[in-house]
Amino acid sequence: MANEKIVYEYNRIADRKRVDFIARVLQGMGKDARVLDVGCGNGVISRHLGRLGFNVTGVDVSDKTIEIARSLTHDLPNVNFMRKSAEELVASGVKYDAVICSEVLEHLNNPGALLEVLYASLADNGKLIVTVPNGNGPREALVTRPVLNMRNKNNWMWRLIVRMKKTLGYQGTTVQSAADNLDHIQFFSRKDLQNLLQANRFRITTFGKANFIEDVFPFSFFSRRIVFLQKLDCQIADLLPYQFTGGFFTVSEKV
Repeated sequence: MANEKIVYEYNRIADRKRVDFIARVLQGMGKDARVLDVGCGNGVISRHLGRLGFNVTGVDVSDKTIEIARSLTHDLPNVNFMRKSAEELVASGVKYDAVICSEVLEHLNNPGALLEVLYASLADNGKLIVTVPNGNGPREALVTRPVLNMRNKNNWMWRLIVRMKKTLGYQGTTVQSAADNLDHIQFFSRKDLQNLLQANRFRITTFGKANFIEDVFPFSFFSRRIVFLQKLDCQIADLLPYQFTGGFFTVSEKV
């Protein structure tokens, strides 16, 4: 996949690295593979894979995000979006060759319940692709956890941060999802993620890394404007131990 031939909706290099990881996994499965994108949000990953020729079904429980996903997918007949719950997904009885669960588990009170659904929805020889932030990584440790703590207290420090972010142009939104609540309530270490998947009858066969510190302020103030710094940061992450990466990319199979 030559980068100059690929159309990205993601601007951040770390996000492009993640969707490229997913696409490489699917490349070995053939274009006829049935792909399910769970928690698809605005459909960015589904559309990207659709442009590469894959047949993708994106599902989400948010009417708002599914409406946005559909509105942006007029020219891709091989991509379909549905507002569907986990229960409805299992009840359909459809089996998929690949199931994608990207940046979803960290938002759930009971991620194991979703993994049970994904197990039932995945073909016996299929691949489960899960990506999550590293709960002990630079961004979660230095940004996400402290910010959530300050927001919950709603003190002067939090109000000052909100004003500073607005002044510096940080919107607090994401291209991947327009859902009303994007809080992280799960913080996975590498071992936590392995244990969670193993407890739900999955075995990780591939483990990849996202970025390092480019999305941690004040580094993010510069890196969001200088693409080279983002690329360098992703390359550095690949050289460092797993505990220093901002996110985990995994491929699992049924056991």
